[in-house]
Amino acid sequence: MSRIGKKPVAVPEKVTVAIADRKIDVKGPKGSLTFTHHTGVTVKQEGAELIVNPIDGSNKNRALWGLTRTLVSNMVTGVTDGFKRTLEFNGVGYKAVVSGNKITLNLGYSHPIEYALPEGVEAKVTKNVIDITGCDKELVGFVAAKIRSFREPEPYKGKGVKYSDEVIIRKAGKTGKK
Repeated sequence: MSRIGKKPVAVPEKVTVAIADRKIDVKGPKGSLTFTHHTGVTVKQEGAELIVNPIDGSNKNRALWGLTRTLVSNMVTGVTDGFKRTLEFNGVGYKAVVSGNKITLNLGYSHPIEYALPEGVEAKVTKNVIDITGCDKELVGFVAAKIRSFREPEPYKGKGVKYSDEVIIRKAGKTGKK
């Protein structure tokens, strides 16, 4: 039995949920999200709670039970509070600039990297920190991973783009002859 799936999802007063067939629409102060769940689970709204149940006891449906409950919970959290990922970049001459829905990164290459932010995601740069915010947890995580992939941190000097909570295991450099 899924321990996560059993817990109901609390819906705050500011959030409206519409369930039609398998499609769930969640609207709140930060935006709106839509999700189509699998046929192996059912989602019902009872008062101010959303309840997810599997159709039968098969292993696949029980696995999808907890997954669906977590995805619905992330949608409710996203439209009320939003999600945020923080990236740090270190290196001589490394900088980032946000203009409109584009972020321009100078990461030591011969050319600047321009990345168009998807709709619903915002970025803010202060010194060497990039804050990525949005209501869709998956999209915020994807954008953060994409920006990190442009120059992953290296283990010798720690240069590159890393998550703020990421720990880079450093290596000792070469030692000269004695």
